[in-house]
Amino acid sequence: MSHPVDFNDRMLSLGLARVSEAAAIASADWVGRGDEKAADQAAVNAMREQLNKLEIEGVVVIGEGERDEAPMLYIGEEVGAGDGPAVDIALDPLEGTTLTAKDMPNALTVIAMGPRGTMLHAPDVYMDKLAIGPGYPEGVVSLDMSPADRVRALAEARGCAAADITVCVLERPRHADMIAEIRETGAAIRMITDGDVAGVIHCAEAEITGIDMYMGQGGAPEGVLAAAALKCMGGQMWGRLLFRNDDERGRAAKAGITDLDKVYTRDEMVTDNVIFAATGVTDGSILPGIKREPTHLTTETILMRSKTGSVRRMVYRNPKR
Repeated sequence: MSHPVDFNDRMLSLGLARVSEAAAIASADWVGRGDEKAADQAAVNAMREQLNKLEIEGVVVIGEGERDEAPMLYIGEEVGAGDGPAVDIALDPLEGTTLTAKDMPNALTVIAMGPRGTMLHAPDVYMDKLAIGPGYPEGVVSLDMSPADRVRALAEARGCAAADITVCVLERPRHADMIAEIRETGAAIRMITDGDVAGVIHCAEAEITGIDMYMGQGGAPEGVLAAAALKCMGGQMWGRLLFRNDDERGRAAKAGITDLDKVYTRDEMVTDNVIFAATGVTDGSILPGIKREPTHLTTETILMRSKTGSVRRMVYRNPKR
């Protein structure tokens, strides 16, 4: 009888960095080429190939979609070489396919891994998200507050004026009222066109990015990935699933979610130690993009472990094959 293998995050972390690097390198040829699908497919193929080399018994809990709509890295797919720890995997082989196709900032490859059963199986629906960086008292802001009240509460906790707060928001028509309300407080808004995992991570490095808070509606799977990053970097996050119709409520039931109004904290989305890796595809405020030379491709990866709170940046100069 085989004994369960412990989740050794230190040993697995370098392997995880290789997975995100491989996906970024594969998508390099598609930067600025206008083909989102091809960019995404290249990243998916490379990520899956590298994952299957890791000594893990992995299950994809956040992936490319339901089994019937994604041929690879679908939710529930088993990955890894086996003979290792049983792990949950959350991934976005190319966060920002549009950003990649148009060579716009902040496209990343993203993956997180934790012990089996420790990540929220978020259905592919929207999530109302709110995130702030480290150093604030618990619950200084909440999803039940109005956007304006969140700005004022954070400003008070930081000891500054509302006008000194910058909020990151995904640029979508659905956010028009929220944007207007935030602006009425005097706060600044950094709009992003895509890529809200990066948007949330910005809060954890406010001194570098200048962003204090993230709010708005985006994909629930990306919410879990962002929670994994914040668990490593510090910061608070809340998410509430949003359902537009019975089909989406059905997806929640399939994922085992019964309380449709629950507000999930960061540590309810990711309940145990997690490792997180992201590699820059296009230049962004977290990571530089892939640099192409005649003979080499150079990537930069951020690798984080929640157990130690360590954040490692790794530059990988890879000879072109």
